[in-house]
Amino acid sequence: MVATFLSHWSRASRPSIDKWSAATVILCCFLLGPVAALLLAAFGDSGGLWGHLVDTVLATYVTNTLLLMGGVGSVAIVFGVSSAWVISRYDFAGRDMLEWMLLLPAAIPAYIIAYCYTDFFEYAGPVQSALRAAFGWQSPRDYFFPEIRSVGGAVLVMASVLYPYIYMVTRIAFRLTPASLFEIALVHNKSQFWHVGLPLARPAIVAGLALVMMEVVSDFGTVEYFAVQTITLGIFNVWLGMNNLVAAAQISSVGFLFILGLLGLELYARSRQQYVSTSRAQNSLAPLPTSTGGACVCWALCLIPLSFGFFIPLGVLLRFVLRGDVMADFLAIQPVVVNTMLVAIAAAFFIMLIASVIVLTAAFRAGPKLRKLALMSSTGYAFPGTILAIGVLVYAGYIDHLLRLISGGWISSFLIASMGLLMLAYLVRFQAVGYGAMLSGVRRLPENLMSASRVLGHGYGASLRQIILPLLKSSFLAGLMLVFVDIMKELPMTLLLRPFDFETLATHTYQFAKDEMLEQAALPALMIVVTGLIPVILMSAMLRRYR
Repeated sequence: MVATFLSHWSRASRPSIDKWSAATVILCCFLLGPVAALLLAAFGDSGGLWGHLVDTVLATYVTNTLLLMGGVGSVAIVFGVSSAWVISRYDFAGRDMLEWMLLLPAAIPAYIIAYCYTDFFEYAGPVQSALRAAFGWQSPRDYFFPEIRSVGGAVLVMASVLYPYIYMVTRIAFRLTPASLFEIALVHNKSQFWHVGLPLARPAIVAGLALVMMEVVSDFGTVEYFAVQTITLGIFNVWLGMNNLVAAAQISSVGFLFILGLLGLELYARSRQQYVSTSRAQNSLAPLPTSTGGACVCWALCLIPLSFGFFIPLGVLLRFVLRGDVMADFLAIQPVVVNTMLVAIAAAFFIMLIASVIVLTAAFRAGPKLRKLALMSSTGYAFPGTILAIGVLVYAGYIDHLLRLISGGWISSFLIASMGLLMLAYLVRFQAVGYGAMLSGVRRLPENLMSASRVLGHGYGASLRQIILPLLKSSFLAGLMLVFVDIMKELPMTLLLRPFDFETLATHTYQFAKDEMLEQAALPALMIVVTGLIPVILMSAMLRRYR
């Protein structure tokens, strides 16, 4: 009765529109502006370049993108599902350690692994050198070794760093599958994996796969370094190489269709995740003990993806760093570190403030339409950085033009060619991270907490300050840290939209690696990796709740 009254009072006392709702609508429309600007730019005149691209290289861009998506998805499924099943269903020495270590590849950007593998697998690298020494080969004509800078090499690199997306969700699905179903499989002499675990985990696997393929479509550093002509690289080449923003926007529209399809696939998969039991008592199936041989197999299945995705690239980076003067190298890149820290901290804090306003208003002041608008405002994360960068640039041009008209020419360039352009891009791209962190925190609050505070005489603002925000402090800090790390690793948007002579750790690493100066690129790359370990530790802690 009390809860019903509070809920009715809250709805009755909520105004149809107020300053919080109005501010949220403005913020959401502001965040959706670059997407709208991108679509408008795609209808412009490319001067015949679009037709030329369709006749020549567009088919290559699409084909290579599809090949990468299929290859990376297949390898990531094998790595992620096999390791998740081993960790979930078998008990062996070192299992607890491997459980969180399998997430470590998520800390390394794919383009850094690409640089490391080029050194590791090239002709003068340790692998081919060891093979020549072992078999007495004298020249490349004496043997065959796959070229790392190829579509196959890009598949291996991306799958090695992206399989944790599938591992995380699949492991949870295996853990939450009712134990009774596994017991029924044993009674009927059926495979627990093929007849129970895998079919019931399929929606989770598909959801993780959609995320993996979205990352593949978004990747720039790896495909550029390996010279694999994908849609993302095509956008970059047409924009900067041919100086045609409209044609780049038109190619982006093709990538936009890929993203829409993948988002639809993920939503469909998540809608099918209705098989798990929420009762922990029904999901307490003990892991199966293993023999010595079985334990070795389990270790092998876990170490293969872990080696490709973490140990090998980390070893290459450490070898480069220790071979040089670490202190001198750090002093040389100190300005770059300061730039990266300042822009990442400022952008992360600004993003979390906006995300907090949108989430809290949508949760406590808004109706269904505004909630949908709030959700739509966080879709920027689904777009590849190169695609979103075009929308941000066009959108910033509109804003600067409007400000110039309003100020009578006094404000000539507020966003274009300034840090404001880069901050806007970060805001649109990573708003989803902050939104998700705050939304998860709000959903953990008691349902009628705000209504109870209002009944006791507190206004909306006072209720937020005194009750809601203190309870969301941990969510705010977690989101802040996750956004900070994402900005630290971000490459394509920063490369395209940064002001002149402004470097971050990601762009600094890219410039040296592009010039084949891998030793100079090692230290900033290692700093990015160490920073990226922070969200991995957080993900590991979250997964432990499902043990």
